[in-house]
Amino acid sequence: MAQGGHATMYGDVLAAGIPSEPHYIWLEAGTNSFADHTFTNDDDASARNSTSATKHLVTQMAELQPPKTWRAYQEGLDNSTGACPITSGGQYAAKHDPFVFFQDVAGNPPSKNTALCAEHHRPYSANGLKADMAADDVADYTFITPDLCNDMHGSLCANGCFFGSVTTDLCVKAGSEWMESIVPSILAYIDEHDGLLMVVWDEPESSGAQPFLILGPHVKPGYASDVKFTHSSYLKSLQKIMGVEIFDHVAEANDFSDFYEKGFKF
Repeated sequence: MAQGGHATMYGDVLAAGIPSEPHYIWLEAGTNSFADHTFTNDDDASARNSTSATKHLVTQMAELQPPKTWRAYQEGLDNSTGACPITSGGQYAAKHDPFVFFQDVAGNPPSKNTALCAEHHRPYSANGLKADMAADDVADYTFITPDLCNDMHGSLCANGCFFGSVTTDLCVKAGSEWMESIVPSILAYIDEHDGLLMVVWDEPESSGAQPFLILGPHVKPGYASDVKFTHSSYLKSLQKIMGVEIFDHVAEANDFSDFYEKGFKF
């Protein structure tokens, strides 16, 4: 936090009780409701739980000339077969991978055999990401998700983070240690390549503000912003960074320019 900025007024976009998946969809598309489907639960991707909508960030990026690249690193993903990860398994949860719910990425209906989806996904490991950064094999937009044992929310985990139990401190400790293991190398890379790291929680545990951290060479160090932000702010900010159209339904949201040093064009 001393190196970058954090938000004190980052609020939920959805009503209390709406689970993770619709929030992740919102990060990608600025809404969880589409003409053919509204996401309300944490079900895996399927013909019934997906959308044909093409108005979402990574498709916008792909349509640029030249296109901008993206890649999702999902911890717990067994991608040894090179499949599109539409189904949860082990500590990997599809509900935390927004891209597999869009049919122009994952197929219609979504299928593990969809090559486009598979080529944009890699299993997350600290060494794997470090190797990719060392080889300068990094996409324009990199989306990293911890597994169910490191997401501060819990599963049946050896680190003591059990969903529904009274081990909140252990869950936070596990997530914090996971962050500590990956963030330093990412910061070193983005400092060298003029990048940006945003640390986002999908939803608050209860009503009120949720955490948000932002770090990079042009971010005000040690800055606390009291501007009101939501996941619409996240999408709008990325659309500005990537140089694509800002959707009408997120246009009124505050972007993250408050975090940037004076004179820097966001």
